[in-house]
Amino acid sequence: MMCAEKLQRLMMAGVIALSWFLISIGSVYGSILLGFVVVMIVVWAITDFCPSIWVLSKLFGRCKTSC
Repeated sequence: MMCAEKLQRLMMAGVIALSWFLISIGSVYGSILLGFVVVMIVVWAITDFCPSIWVLSKLFGRCKTSC
């Protein structure tokens, strides 16, 4: 079963890949999407709050830690 943190990382990789594709075909939407991802990662780094992990943890649950 997927947990929130792993699913969020996979989604982030997918969004970055999509923005990379859009940039490569010359679409301005790729730059906008990549900028949004960068802003959200900075917000996550500064506040230690990631909205996508918060939502996904409500739907799928948090990952179990082994420690």
